[in-house]
Amino acid sequence: MEKKNLEYLARLRKAMSEHGIDATVISGTDPHQSELPPHHWRGREWLTGFWSGNGTNGTAVVTADKALCWTDSRYFIQAEEQLKGTGFSMMKEDGPDAVDLIDWLTENMKAGQTVGIDGMTFSISYTQRMQQELADNDIKFNDNFPQFDYIYPERPERPKNKLFIHDEKIVGETVNSKMERLMAEVKNEFANAALLSALDDIAWATNLRTAGDIAFSPIFVAYLYINPSRKVLFIDREKITDEVAEHLKKYSIEVEDYDKVIDFVRQLPKETRLLLDPAKTSRGLYDNVACTPVFGGSRLARLKSVKNSTMLKNLATAMEKDGVALTRFFMHVEKEFPKGELTEVGLGKTLRDLRLADKSCVDESFAPIIGWNGHGAIVHYEATEETDATISGNGILLVDSGGQYTYGTTDITRTVALGDPTPEQRHDFTLVMKGHIALAMIKFPEGTRGAQLDVLARQYLWNDGKAYYHGTGHGVGFFINCHEGPQSIRLNENPTPLEPGMITSNEPGLYLEGKYGIRCENLIVTEEWKTTEFGKFFRFDTMTLFPFDVNLFDTSMMTDEEIEWVNSYHDMVRSRLTPLLSGEEAKWLEEKTRHISK
Repeated sequence: MEKKNLEYLARLRKAMSEHGIDATVISGTDPHQSELPPHHWRGREWLTGFWSGNGTNGTAVVTADKALCWTDSRYFIQAEEQLKGTGFSMMKEDGPDAVDLIDWLTENMKAGQTVGIDGMTFSISYTQRMQQELADNDIKFNDNFPQFDYIYPERPERPKNKLFIHDEKIVGETVNSKMERLMAEVKNEFANAALLSALDDIAWATNLRTAGDIAFSPIFVAYLYINPSRKVLFIDREKITDEVAEHLKKYSIEVEDYDKVIDFVRQLPKETRLLLDPAKTSRGLYDNVACTPVFGGSRLARLKSVKNSTMLKNLATAMEKDGVALTRFFMHVEKEFPKGELTEVGLGKTLRDLRLADKSCVDESFAPIIGWNGHGAIVHYEATEETDATISGNGILLVDSGGQYTYGTTDITRTVALGDPTPEQRHDFTLVMKGHIALAMIKFPEGTRGAQLDVLARQYLWNDGKAYYHGTGHGVGFFINCHEGPQSIRLNENPTPLEPGMITSNEPGLYLEGKYGIRCENLIVTEEWKTTEFGKFFRFDTMTLFPFDVNLFDTSMMTDEEIEWVNSYHDMVRSRLTPLLSGEEAKWLEEKTRHISK
């Protein structure tokens, strides 16, 4: 593998020399800014050897004598290992030793040199900043250097999986209704047309899905143009079944070839004010827009993020199905653990099979993160045959997983003790859970942003001199992407307020390299609480249904209110899941949801 990566690097440097490029920046995404793009656009992984089943976070820079790969704190340990011998070195995007990629370019490139990128795989907003900062230092910029067209002859083709219709009885809204709401927001942004590039936006707007284009997300590769009188879906026609063709015809959506989108935007009338989301639209497409571009799109993303009552009702069903699968999984873990034969890879296969045993589960919502002891400290660890650990002796197991049910998307993390937990493990678990509970219980006024709540989950760790660097909460889609915006709960400022109907994760954690990782995650939905003379107030309702490990709590560290929250949550889990379980399963769950006390 390493020798091939060195060969690929040599190919790239040769292409750079032939095209007058002194440094090239290589994206980890696609023309739609997907978190996990199809393999056709995963050239950065192929080049560097750094990969993950749960995201391609990583941006590479190659010069004549340097090869660097930036990633965030979720992947530091993993990247260090995978980049060995490839010619690439890891650079940190966040944390105390972070180095900004664009700053690195301006400091290491000379005036008159040229930085080249494939503009189709970088967003408008990112490239505008890059181009401006390079220009300020007299460094040239070329956004038409498609690296992999020159060096990757074995590149996979674009996916051609068939689409299917997501039942509107489950969705609770027709395509016409969505299109009308989209156009109302387009007008509010002072535009008269929009081009949607983000694949989850397009799947939501059309009530269409597929399996296989994007790993773990039932979305498909396409663009969607809308104006008051016309709707055009740009897609590879092989993906359209007769049933889907009738669905599109019913809603007057035209179909054009995927590759025709560039010519289409070149020919739009000058008077068209085309709404583009600069964070989701590629620079390469924007370079071809002949009409008046209008930057915006946050209003459109908000429409998708706010789930209606039908969605929330169906998601509750998905949570029950997920809770049943998890009950059977952790029962299996406990039963087989004493034999010393369980492995991380084997558990991943078992969990997948248990979820997919329900016909409404189309896929997992991401590659399961199953980490035993030290592997749990790798935030986005994915077990392979090379890293697979046997689960034996005393320790704690971190399991982060989810399902793509037609009734909704689930995402849950549980950390459980196998054998006897140490006082240190119980102490750290309780710190994490105190933060989880604080966020779950908070009431807040209308207009509150996630960044204003994030410290609630971190405070107890900080007070103990400990921290985690990933976000506390991400938005979650409805049978779309497990990670969805625009809302989030994290330290970074995000202008999007939390609104009723938005689903967000609650997942503080702690990671001690080489020892263990702890993460406790539920999905929560914002809902109205009450209105006072000070305005509307909201709260979170916890939707996930599975117990936390009662053996890991150190109740001497907890308040009565925190203990009551745990007991009340466990009562809800038991009451909702017990009717769906066998007698043996119900008895197991009763023990796992027993009340804790000081």
